[in-house]
Amino acid sequence: MTHVDDLAGELDRLLAAADAELAALYPGDRGVRQPVHTVYVPADRFVSGTVGEWADQAKAALGEAPVGLTEALDLPPDLGAELYERVRAKLDREPIEDLRIDFEDGYGTRPDEQEDAAAIDAARALAKTVGDGTAAPYHGLRVKSLEAPSRRRGLRTLDLFLREFSSALTDGFVITLPKVTSVEQVEAMLLILSTIEQAHNLPAESLKFEIQIETPQAILGPDGSALVARMIHAGGGRVTGLHYGTYDYSASLGVAAAYQSMDHPVADHAKDVMQLAAASTGVFVSDGSTNVLPVGDREAVHAAWRLHFGLVRRSLARGIYQGWDMHPAQLPTRYAATYLFYREGLDTAGARLRAYVSGGNSGYLDEPATAAALAGYVLRGLECGAVDPAEVDKLIGVDTAGLAKLARRPVRS
Repeated sequence: MTHVDDLAGELDRLLAAADAELAALYPGDRGVRQPVHTVYVPADRFVSGTVGEWADQAKAALGEAPVGLTEALDLPPDLGAELYERVRAKLDREPIEDLRIDFEDGYGTRPDEQEDAAAIDAARALAKTVGDGTAAPYHGLRVKSLEAPSRRRGLRTLDLFLREFSSALTDGFVITLPKVTSVEQVEAMLLILSTIEQAHNLPAESLKFEIQIETPQAILGPDGSALVARMIHAGGGRVTGLHYGTYDYSASLGVAAAYQSMDHPVADHAKDVMQLAAASTGVFVSDGSTNVLPVGDREAVHAAWRLHFGLVRRSLARGIYQGWDMHPAQLPTRYAATYLFYREGLDTAGARLRAYVSGGNSGYLDEPATAAALAGYVLRGLECGAVDPAEVDKLIGVDTAGLAKLARRPVRS
């Protein structure tokens, strides 16, 4: 054995703990699809037919011809027609990718007996949709926060809901924990979920949750650290996402109501920190919502569509692939913006990946990390319906499994 071999062995011993910590804290992609949005529905308005109702209202807003979407978004007629057909097909096939039954701000504070009844009714309605196959592929509820005034109510609602829903639990079920202000609240959530799992005979660690980032304390702790990073790791494998709360966060920093938006500088800073904290952890990052709804006359709807379309496009360009939708008429622009994002770069991404796989020349010197990003881009387009499998095979010459491997995504059995 040479002195280099001896040194390498010593390095392995010296770095073993750091290697193990890196693998544990930053495991990379979880190998699951990230929904392009989360739809919020107040708990008292959620029924078993809600997904279908949203689809019908979204299609009514979209219209029977592409002219409205094309004119509102100032698209070339051919592109507008193509996007229209794809969006229409999406609304027929899978109108909502992720749905959250809201017991927090969208529901408000009500008498206990009223919220008890709403929790039970909503759980039964969601279970019915899971049973008959009409549920959104990802679904769950947002409870009230673990702050002292709402702690007991939020816990009671979650327990009641899961008592009714436990037999219908799927891998797509997730809980949103709002207004998180401390790492201790995340640790408390672990205790809550493990206790509920035992009480309702659910498999250990089957309940997952998202952390809603809508307080300044989550971004900057009293010691100057980014507490959101500690929150992710305190939650272990149960934390699946970080969701930005546009209006609570902006208001808490003193931003005037007229200027509170997803593209305000304070929002960008918070989301930059969230992205850094979540990088390589397998935790998804979601943008928030706009409160300018596409309602009213044609001019008002089109103005709101243009705003929503632009904000979605902006988030996608910043590497944030999910956001909130609060109204059925936002679905057309959510999918139009998302589909355009993935389709307009498809040919270039495909050519670069084909050259990378075959050793050819694309005009780019792509390294493995860039190839992974290109493959992840195409794979996200496939998952949401913006891109067809036949297109990928023609452009790149790989199937979905091959694309996932290029994207460094583990393939789940």
